[in-house]
Amino acid sequence: MDDLQKLKHLLRHWMEHNDEHAETYRNWAEKVSSLGNKELSEILGQLYHQTKKMNELFEEAIKKID
Repeated sequence: MDDLQKLKHLLRHWMEHNDEHAETYRNWAEKVSSLGNKELSEILGQLYHQTKKMNELFEEAIKKID
C-alpha cells in the first residue's frame, strides 16, 4: 500500500471516528436540553454540526486521492 492509499484509509477512519463523536455530542445536547440548560445544548449542537461539516472536507480529500 503506497502512502496515498494509507492516507485514504486514515481519512475514512477519521470520518468514522468523527461520526461517532458527533452522535455523542447530539445525544448530550438532547440530555442537557431536557435538564433545562439550553445554552449548553446549543453549544453541543454546534459541535455536532461542525463535526459533520468537517467530514465533508474529509470526503473532498478522499476524492482528490481517487
